[in-house]
Amino acid sequence: MIRANLLRAAAVLATLVATPALAAQCITSQGQFGAYKQGLGQQAASAGVGQRGLQALNSADLSGITWRFESNPASQSGVSQGDPAAFLAKRSGSSAQAFVSQAQSRKDRNAGLFDTLERQYGVPGSILVTIWGLETSWGGYTGQTPIVDGAVTLASYCRRHPRFETHAVSALRLVDQGAIAANTRGGPSGELGHMQFLAGNWERFGVDADGNGRRDPYSATDALASAANMLRQNGWQAGQPFGQGTRNFNVLSAWNDSGNYQRAIAYAAERIR
Repeated sequence: MIRANLLRAAAVLATLVATPALAAQCITSQGQFGAYKQGLGQQAASAGVGQRGLQALNSADLSGITWRFESNPASQSGVSQGDPAAFLAKRSGSSAQAFVSQAQSRKDRNAGLFDTLERQYGVPGSILVTIWGLETSWGGYTGQTPIVDGAVTLASYCRRHPRFETHAVSALRLVDQGAIAANTRGGPSGELGHMQFLAGNWERFGVDADGNGRRDPYSATDALASAANMLRQNGWQAGQPFGQGTRNFNVLSAWNDSGNYQRAIAYAAERIR
């Protein structure tokens, strides 16, 4: 009996030694990035990430701009701006009125698309065109940081870990699926395309609105429809107000949890016809 118990104990010990911990540990210095990638690789493989995604992780570099950005929260746009007009001016580099005028023009030029999206999802075009402008200046700048680098760096950083780790794994799955390549560029936190979706949100809410058979965050039509889909699935109520204090205003936190950002969206959208 004693020998049998010892054999069982030895078998359990062998299993524990042979099975690596799946949880990647967050890091506090850039020199730990390689170790973090190893832990994330085990986690990603367990989550079904395939060879292409794991190769993208293996070749990922720490994003210096992401690390610096996260190390200095005060540098983030609008952190100290309580007034939505001031936030819009700082974010857009012009004035709040100039931003609203540009958003109105963009909406007018794509009236059919925005009308269709509002009928289908219940989200006003004024909301969508505002977010589009705030995120990428209506597609004018979608970022220069490799998405995988940014997503993995953000997930590794202890202030952001583990909340953003699922998005890093999703970015690797998107490489597997061919939605992005290992070197596709986006925002410094791994944001994708026209609306700067985090990878996990794109996986969950992305739709093929232009009917070409693929969900493409770099297609304005797909990206806008996907943003509308995300807001609707988070509780947006069609035909209802969206000013501060309303239920629809609260839904904007699903897009960005900054109160400054939410107030800026509502402020601009209320001024767009």
